[in-house]
Order: sequence, then C-alpha cells, then structure tokens
Amino acid sequence: MRIKSALAVAAVVAVAAACGGGGGESSSSSNEPVEIDFLSLAWQKESVAANKQIVAEWNKSHPNIKVTYVQGSWDNVNDQLVTQFAGGTAPDVIHNDSPALAGFATDGYLLDLSAKLPAELKSDIPQSAWDTVTFDGGNGQQGVYGVPFLQESQVIIANKKLLDDSGVRVPTAGQPWTWDEFSAAVKKMTKGGTFGVAWPLKQPVNRTLNLALNFGGTFFQTSGGKTTVKVGAEEREVLQRIHDQLHKDKSADPAALGQGAADPLPAFYQGKFALLPAGVYLRQQVAEQAPDGFEWVTLPAPVGTSAQQGAVSQTLSVAQDSEHPDQAMQFISFFLNATNQAKLAKGDWLLPTSQKAAADPAMTTEDNGWDVATASAKNLVVAPFLKVNGFDEWKNKVATPALQEYFANKITIDEVANRLVQEGNEVLERYQR
Repeated sequence: MRIKSALAVAAVVAVAAACGGGGGESSSSSNEPVEIDFLSLAWQKESVAANKQIVAEWNKSHPNIKVTYVQGSWDNVNDQLVTQFAGGTAPDVIHNDSPALAGFATDGYLLDLSAKLPAELKSDIPQSAWDTVTFDGGNGQQGVYGVPFLQESQVIIANKKLLDDSGVRVPTAGQPWTWDEFSAAVKKMTKGGTFGVAWPLKQPVNRTLNLALNFGGTFFQTSGGKTTVKVGAEEREVLQRIHDQLHKDKSADPAALGQGAADPLPAFYQGKFALLPAGVYLRQQVAEQAPDGFEWVTLPAPVGTSAQQGAVSQTLSVAQDSEHPDQAMQFISFFLNATNQAKLAKGDWLLPTSQKAAADPAMTTEDNGWDVATASAKNLVVAPFLKVNGFDEWKNKVATPALQEYFANKITIDEVANRLVQEGNEVLERYQR
C-alpha cells in the first residue's frame, strides 16, 4: 500500500507553506513546540550515548522544536516500519541503512530531500556517498531519500608480532599491498601451525561483492531496462584468489570458513593466524577484548586494478507523512554536522561521510588504526548491487549457498559462475515483469 496519496501530498505542501520554506519555525501559530520523533538504531554503548547527547543539545538550543529519541533495533526495523508506514504512525526522522531505502522510496514512504538539503551539508558529503541514497521514487524520477552519515570499509587487522617476524613489507594507506603481494605475504606467514590469514565466510556475499570492485567486478549489468547477472573475468578475480589461499596455497585457516565476522577473534589472539580481513567496526572488539600484551595494527585492504570498495551507508530519512518535514530536515542538519558526525563515527567505530569530520584529530590518530580506517573512506563507491531489484532474494537463495560450496571446494569456479547467472536471472526475472 502506497501512502503517497493526494491527501498526504497536500498535507506536506500545506506544512511546507506554513513553515515558510523550511526556516525551522513552528508550523503552527500557537506557542506549542513542534514535536518530532527520531527513530535511532544506535546500539553500542558509546553510540547510544552520543545519539542521546546530540538530541539533548538540540532540545536545549531549539525549544520550539522538541525531538523525542525513540530506540529501535536493526533486527526488526524494516518490518516495524512497514507496519508504521501503512498505519500512518511512522517516526518523522528515521535511521536506517541505504539498501532499505530503495523499496521504501519506490513505495512512496519516504520524502525526497533533494530540494531541502542545506548547501553546507550537501557539499560536505561527497557525491559517492549521496549516490548510495539516490533512487527512483516510483515516478521515474531520481530522488535523494536519506542523508548518508556513516559507512563501513574493509581493512585487515594484523597480529603485529607475526607481521613483523615475517619480514614482509608492511602496507600503508598510501602504498597498500596488491592482491599478488597479499597472497605472497600470507604464504610467507604460514608456518609452524600458523596460517597467514583467516576468511570468515559464513555470509560471503557482501564481502566478496564489495571487494570485487577492486577489479571492476559488478556482478550485474543493465541493458534495455533489464538487469541480469554477470560473472566474467572481473567478477572471478577475488573469488579465485580467496579460494586459492584456502585450497591451493593452504595459507588461509579452513576453520574460519563457516564463521561470522567476530568468531575467529579468540584464535586470532592465540596466534592461530596472522591476518584477519574485517569491517572497520571490528577494531572495537579487538581494542576492548584482546588479552594484555597482544599487539595489533590495522592495514589497508589489498588493491587490484583499483582500490575501490562497495559502500553501504547508514542514513537519516524523513517520512513522507511527516507533518513537520522542514523542522525534521533542520534537526538532521544539526545532528549530522561535522562535529557530531565525528562523535557518531567514534561511537560506532565506522567512517563519517562528512569530509570535515574525517579531518578531525579523533579520526586521524594512529591509535586503534583510525588513520588507516579513515583513509580507506576515499575508496568507497556505491555498491552496484544495491540498485538491483531482487538482490536480497538472489543473495539469500542463490549466491550465499553457491559461494559457500565454492569456498568449501565442493564446486568449481565455472560451476559457481553458472549457478549465480542462471539461477540468479530466474530470480531477477520475477522482479522485472
């Protein structure tokens, strides 16, 4: 059910007119403050504290626009929002991630923010981040359906002693390893019962597809308005290299294959392997949980023909049915200014989209690898698969089991490619009728 009815549109127009074009004043002539609900999905202790602190600062300095903090959960947010949108009870300001915005935008649940973005906010966030929140709003027109503020990149967390003892060149943000150097390094580190690397691939799709952009691999192509799956030489590069580390070079720990991102950490602390490719957020668990005396460093991800990685953004959106869209946008602009983005990124151990926030000393310190993590943000581009209608089903029903079998050496690279394409196109066909 779409909520972009004539009445909803009329209500938004009326509110916008009453607001005088978004000056942030109350849309009512009374002295009652405008009330806005803000659904936050922050969950880590530091992040929740930062969110609530910023809301408190806003309410103190903007008595005519009261923001109520509403705690949500990543586990059920999209099901919750579907119910709220249909019932007209959705929060005014909504925290989510960019993949979820496409469907909500198409169904008319979210407001196109294109004409409401303040110039300072728009210019401080690079276009590559805005691309992650730009979708067809169901009317054939591209719109901006959220403000991107936190992103995740892939890095390598390294056991410093094993890295130093190996004698390999230590990569830097300015001179990362190529994939060939990376493979050679992990082979050299594999000795005496210690593996060079561990790849936790219980959920293999996002990691491999994001890294595939190193070689220009997109996995999807669109022609004549029809999207199909493709697995050519570019898409095979990263898949083959990880497979070779596992089964040809035997430099990757097979015990990690069926594990989630954080599951290999106990073995990492014990020196079972030297390198752990991971999302930047995993540094927090290492910093907080590593045993006394364990030294670790953050290294940049390897590069292929480019250093590009796929990006997913955390976002703030405005509900289409919000009675106070201009005030909601004013709050978002405050919440996501450079100073606040630095606080939020620090709390979540993720990367701010704000270029000013990325220059904050807290984001560039060598402590806990923030300098390497923040430098990796420049390589993030919109992940092509996020624009594909039907991607989630392809990921869950086709790609995840096929890639798991491939990395377990049960099928060949040709067999996995054929399954991804043939079974994948059957899935996508249903979304394009």
